[in-house]
Amino acid sequence: MKEILQYLFNHHTLSKSEAKATMIEIAQNKFNATEVTAFISVFLMRNITLKELEGFREALLQMAVFVNLDAGNAMDIVGTGGDGKDTINISTLASFVVAGAGQKVTKHGNYGASTITGSSNVLEELGYQFKNNSDQLQQDLEKANICFLHAPYFHPALQSVGTLRKALGLRTFFNLLGPLVNPAKPQYSMIGVYNLEIARIYQYLLQKDEKDFVLVHGMDGYDEISLTHDSKIITKNGEEIYSTEDLGFDSISPESIKAGKKTRETAKIFRDILHGKGTEQQNSVVLANAAVALYHTGKYGSYDDCLLAVQDSLLGGKALRCLERLLE
Repeated sequence: MKEILQYLFNHHTLSKSEAKATMIEIAQNKFNATEVTAFISVFLMRNITLKELEGFREALLQMAVFVNLDAGNAMDIVGTGGDGKDTINISTLASFVVAGAGQKVTKHGNYGASTITGSSNVLEELGYQFKNNSDQLQQDLEKANICFLHAPYFHPALQSVGTLRKALGLRTFFNLLGPLVNPAKPQYSMIGVYNLEIARIYQYLLQKDEKDFVLVHGMDGYDEISLTHDSKIITKNGEEIYSTEDLGFDSISPESIKAGKKTRETAKIFRDILHGKGTEQQNSVVLANAAVALYHTGKYGSYDDCLLAVQDSLLGGKALRCLERLLE
């Protein structure tokens, strides 16, 4: 590791093969905590390159615990996190809404590293038991139209650096890897990114895949459609900036979608929204993300049709039933 660090400190970048080899050694615990922290810190001072991200991703997928699901045309809705906005769990809420609208979801998530409450934190607080057994995950998918894959259960490297990431409390390149390494390999992904430079790298990387993707970025720095400002939406077919009105909503304030101070508070907000007790602003941001996700599968008609479908899912209790079935 000392040679790698010296190389990086001299302003060099890693090739794809070097990045892959390093990630494999990190997962195998070949380096001590100080060395790994120093390695992570390099990428706090500069953006990751496409080749580095490709190498890290390839290593994680190669080492991932195998998942065998009958989940044709499933999707994931996920954000990089690390935007520093401390919002409610918008992508996870949108996942349940989309599941309630009839789209299978294989949701990949983790504990919060740079935030208090990640998707794993909130689902655990609600009583969900993490699973890494394909049969059990398949049962969840069949009864709830959604299953949840807790990232450390499937990726040894994420498990080995989890404590370091939490101790740092900062956005690291591992934030960028999570959305790219869903072991269920869903056909569709909606990924929220916290800045446009990262969106470009993701775009270059995901263009090479056969699977479909949509990248979303709140232009005031959110890793999701926040409705606090315009949103950039990028697909294989191009990119466009949408106003909140274009998406069928009024603008909202950043304060209206803030998470709680503790996991318990955030989980209560999560539960309240699915129970139909969310504020108009909370509902709007969840519905906007769900509608865009559903629309980009290409299976549910126009955007307006998708918006009606997700409104029915959330306000008609279908999303709540998906959560309740998952927790059974």
